[in-house]
Amino acid sequence: MREQPNERIATDAVKAWQLTAHLFAIIPLLITIAAFVIAYFFDFLSYWVGLIALAVTIVEWVVTALIIPKLRWKRWRYQIYDQEIYIQHGILIVTRTVVPMIRVQHVDTQQGPILKKYGLSTLQISTAATTHEIPALLEEEAADLRDQISELARVEQDDV
Repeated sequence: MREQPNERIATDAVKAWQLTAHLFAIIPLLITIAAFVIAYFFDFLSYWVGLIALAVTIVEWVVTALIIPKLRWKRWRYQIYDQEIYIQHGILIVTRTVVPMIRVQHVDTQQGPILKKYGLSTLQISTAATTHEIPALLEEEAADLRDQISELARVEQDDV
């Protein structure tokens, strides 16, 4: 079996993923508050429903905001070779993907508001069949990798 890739994504990825998780955790929190409000004003819903929803919301919040981002960062690795791109990610199920340079059609960088806050970008590698991502790279590193992969893919296609 092949060794795992050496390169890691930026450590600020954990902060960006935590912020995203905190923002998404607002939705179950609002549902929990709504359950308490409905239980207060109407008799058909018990306070137990609100308490159970609150417990589930807290557990979900802790797991998605504090535990999963750190585990995701530990598992995300990549390596750029002359002939291929090797990507590894996953928490419970580890996925290892090898993308041949000859299959690369184009390479993009993407940056949303949360990634921009931390100076990060996502590298998207498109083939005819699918798109592969290397998330949360430093902006400069993502731009350099984009150019490097683009050049390697162009050289491979010229050789064919």
